[in-house]
Amino acid sequence: MKKRTWEPLGHLEAAVMDVVWARAPATAREVCDRMTGAEERAYTTIMTTMDRLHRKGLLDREKDGMAWRYTPALGKAEFEKALADGLAAGILQAHGEVALSAFVDATAEVDEGLLDQLAQLIAQRRKGRR
Repeated sequence: MKKRTWEPLGHLEAAVMDVVWARAPATAREVCDRMTGAEERAYTTIMTTMDRLHRKGLLDREKDGMAWRYTPALGKAEFEKALADGLAAGILQAHGEVALSAFVDATAEVDEGLLDQLAQLIAQRRKGRR
């Protein structure tokens, strides 16, 4: 079965998902009430964004009186992993060995210790295939 690929979230979508991940289940009104400062938006904007996230498969919903009550279809860490998997696969498919080399170089630039973690992950993956 093929893994589902996810697109990166827009700024408002990410802000809405952060609220739902932290406080699920939630209605659009509850999410709107929790968004303040730069994230504050009109209720109808939040409602539309949540409907769009539902259509994208990121939010599940059930009717609760006149409103929809939303829950995340997958956890934040699960979504981030799936997003990273898709992005990495796309880059590797498009650029092959060059991308792989760039990834290793970037890993070392960020933190040399990550190279050790990368080596461990590769060893675990190879062990799992046997």
